[in-house]
Amino acid sequence: MFDKELVLSILLQIEEALVKIKNRSVTADSAAFFTDSPQGMEKLDSICMLFIAIGESVKKIDKITEGRVLKKYSAIDWIGVKGFRDIVAHHYFDIDAEQVHWIIKNHIDPLLRTIRQMIKDLE
Repeated sequence: MFDKELVLSILLQIEEALVKIKNRSVTADSAAFFTDSPQGMEKLDSICMLFIAIGESVKKIDKITEGRVLKKYSAIDWIGVKGFRDIVAHHYFDIDAEQVHWIIKNHIDPLLRTIRQMIKDLE
């Protein structure tokens, strides 16, 4: 059996990071929001750091639970979540703002709903 309190704590951190991403990108109607101003670039930098933290946390949950928890929530591409973390962390200067914007607009809400369901299921 795994440490449910530890996993719950990590899930709460992921939830907080996802909410921050949503808040920091609320006015981002296109990738240009990030690339056309120093303030936008700062937001992109901070969002990318949160993506790294989320991916690392998902990896940690997978390790702690020996892969048992994530597979219960198969609607999320967990390999993609972890892989995007690796792309951002290891190829930072090649980050595509279009890709980041697309991920924010298409994947943050479903991931946040799933993380909240996971928290509810563990409590």
